[in-house]
Amino acid sequence: MSKNILIVDDENGIRYSLRGILEDEGFDVSEAESGEQALVYLADERPDLVFLDIWLPGMDGLEVLERIKKDWDWLPVVMISGHGNIETAVSAIKKGAFDFIEKPLSLEKVVITAEKAVEFSRLQSENKALRTRIATEQPAKLTGESESIKSMREVIGQVAPTDAWVLITGENGTGKEIVARSIHSRSQRAENPLVAVNCAAIPEELIESELFGHEKGAFTGAEKAQEGKFELADNGTLFLDEIGDMSLKTQAKILRILQEQRFERVGGRKTINVDVRVIAATNKDLFQEIKNGNFREDLYYRLKVFPLEVPPLRERAEDIPMLINEFITRLTRQHGFKPLNFTDQAFNVLTRYSWPGNVRELKNFVERMLIMFGGKEVGPDKLPPEIVNGPCNDDEDQKQLPLDLPDGEVNFKKARADFEAQFLEAKLREYKGNVSKLAEAVGLERSSLYRKLKAYEIQVD
Repeated sequence: MSKNILIVDDENGIRYSLRGILEDEGFDVSEAESGEQALVYLADERPDLVFLDIWLPGMDGLEVLERIKKDWDWLPVVMISGHGNIETAVSAIKKGAFDFIEKPLSLEKVVITAEKAVEFSRLQSENKALRTRIATEQPAKLTGESESIKSMREVIGQVAPTDAWVLITGENGTGKEIVARSIHSRSQRAENPLVAVNCAAIPEELIESELFGHEKGAFTGAEKAQEGKFELADNGTLFLDEIGDMSLKTQAKILRILQEQRFERVGGRKTINVDVRVIAATNKDLFQEIKNGNFREDLYYRLKVFPLEVPPLRERAEDIPMLINEFITRLTRQHGFKPLNFTDQAFNVLTRYSWPGNVRELKNFVERMLIMFGGKEVGPDKLPPEIVNGPCNDDEDQKQLPLDLPDGEVNFKKARADFEAQFLEAKLREYKGNVSKLAEAVGLERSSLYRKLKAYEIQVD
């Protein structure tokens, strides 16, 4: 962990002494002779601690402290003074100072205070990150007992402890980010951050700034320096979601940085070294994108150290009830919804639906049901029409079933009747036994359809 300290004092001797003490303890030290100079420095750099003299020419230390707490409230400030008194110390602490020490400076006091302040800053950052993760982060758990999910968990258990880069593929909404978080949580970097970047959501002209950071004045609107995602993910994991939507120009820069693990911020000259594990994800066929000239082949093979494909929900329909119950538990806890129960008949419909939006669509559906029917029991009659009448997992099998026609000469009238019977029976299954929907779909009066179904001895539930 970096330990950067800014010393603000107008006395050269004090700055020299503090620098010597702190550098001997492994700190990186920068200096400023005035409060104004310190504020200019803070607009560009991010120290972990400031030692700030109270008596300064121009803007005094207490004024500088107020400005720091206004613009950089997370930054600990230790006030130093050769003319200290209790009233001044109390005033400094009330304005947000971390501590107050008097001149002549005690070597032991300076080192202990610096270590405590830097540790306090680190804990503040970790607590803030933890609160953010609790509020927004998806759980790092793959729910399900299907063979494909069991196999996925086993593979994750093998690759997670390594530092191998992973390329996750799968349709939209299958849970690629959950897989990435699961890998990170079981890795040796789990105590360090996982930083996610949605490459499709960032405008092309801003993605370099997002990834690599920028210096003050690097472009219009860059009023202060900012760390990039690579820098924030140092010693942790960088998750590049929708990597296939990144421009060729940015791909070239990404490739160089991935290989070298060092870069410069936009508008900067200082080289920044990082140690980052990369997990990338896409819903695109990158091999086809390479053929189409939209994706770099060398980047593809650099990322594809360990490929993982997340199965769509329709291929693991047996996991749907478990996922639904997990979403009910989580959403009722988060939003205070009243829980609900789905009947067995409702679960039958839900497991037959093909869920083209995958797990994301399923979660949205559960939230909708909780809003509408919280505290109640939900049967097939309360399910949305697009799910009751939507595409089913067995639709393709039904479409591929050939007509059961006898060999040789066939009476046309009988052949037509046989086709009509097979057609109505298949469509009735498609519409989950709903005769009204079927009548509307095939253009028959409901009474006429009932007579046909009865004549062909087709069972209506």
